[in-house]
Amino acid sequence: MPERIRKALILPGAGARGAYQIGVLKAIAGILPEREPNPFSVICGTSAGSINAVVLAGRASNFERAVADMEHVWSNFSASQVYRSDDWTMLKTSLHWLAAAMFGGLGVRNPSSLLDNAPLREMLEQNVRFDGIRRSIEQGHLDAVAVTASAYSTARSVTFFQGRPELASWTRVRRIGRATRLTVDHLMASSAVPFVFPPVQIGGEYYGDGSMRHREPLSPAIHLGADRMLVVGVRDERPDSEPPVGSKPQRPTFAHVAGYMLDTLFMDGLYTDLEHLSRMNRLLEQIGDRPLTGPLAGLRPLHTLVIVPRQDLRSVAAEFVHELPRGVRLLLRGLGAGSHSGMQLVSYLLFESGFTRALIDMGYRDAMEMEDELRAFVFDQPMSTLYAPAHLKFALDR
Repeated sequence: MPERIRKALILPGAGARGAYQIGVLKAIAGILPEREPNPFSVICGTSAGSINAVVLAGRASNFERAVADMEHVWSNFSASQVYRSDDWTMLKTSLHWLAAAMFGGLGVRNPSSLLDNAPLREMLEQNVRFDGIRRSIEQGHLDAVAVTASAYSTARSVTFFQGRPELASWTRVRRIGRATRLTVDHLMASSAVPFVFPPVQIGGEYYGDGSMRHREPLSPAIHLGADRMLVVGVRDERPDSEPPVGSKPQRPTFAHVAGYMLDTLFMDGLYTDLEHLSRMNRLLEQIGDRPLTGPLAGLRPLHTLVIVPRQDLRSVAAEFVHELPRGVRLLLRGLGAGSHSGMQLVSYLLFESGFTRALIDMGYRDAMEMEDELRAFVFDQPMSTLYAPAHLKFALDR
């Protein structure tokens, strides 16, 4: 009997862009037989991707039903389900920051975040089946699910994972893997975007968004035994066009810089890691069947399928920014988010149904554009070491 191929699903940070991941999962559900269990041995998530990962892990016995439930939630999102967005709260937040800046914190508790995401915690507590993770593992539908957060005090990337008993923790430079029972605190910590949402205490340490120190985001899946990986990115990788020669550059607004920071935070480490993996695979191909010894022992080619948006999500966000509550729109406008460049920040905060439904549809279309490759991945058929859209594969495989 051939050895089981362990497939991993990797869902990076995304904010509201996480809806795109649901569209890709919907495409996978459509090509699987009816009522098929989760096809992934390992599911890894960071930031908003961690929420999608854990929801999927908790309902692994019926993949199609799990994805349908997730699509229903994402399709009916509103910002008020994620962060307090009423006018009074937004006014209080603005005055709090202003007072802290004017009085240097004297008599005023220093603010820790721009937005209050208490509604997100309430929604997760009501809807995520954490007990289902244990059942999924016991029934053989899942080997492990992993959630990554960044520890502020020790400056480490910490991957919290719940999995089969034989899976061991790991320690590397500035990153560790820790076996634990996942809770809502791990999801809140992993998705605590710096400056936007407050840090979360777990044990004796405060944690923030997992993307901050996650320089090798493929490593948790590899540590947990993956043979092939599906990576669902949330950024169109075609570079912006160069400004016309002689044109006067515009000074970036706060929103432009913040959006640039989030974009870098969520995605750059992932593509650097994919480049490293591609080079390692090429090296192993050149070595061929020669036995590897010493520190190279155990190295093996890893097959990876990458699905990313084929459209600039800033343009999509511009179509739906009007759906945001008035207080949030005013705050973002005050930060300079009215221009195309400012839409980068908006696209991560636009938890409104028009935008999320558009991204679900986009994710589904983009995945079905790669249906043959997706089927090869899911049904354990032969595949090359890297499947990706042509423009991205060219950049990663050089």
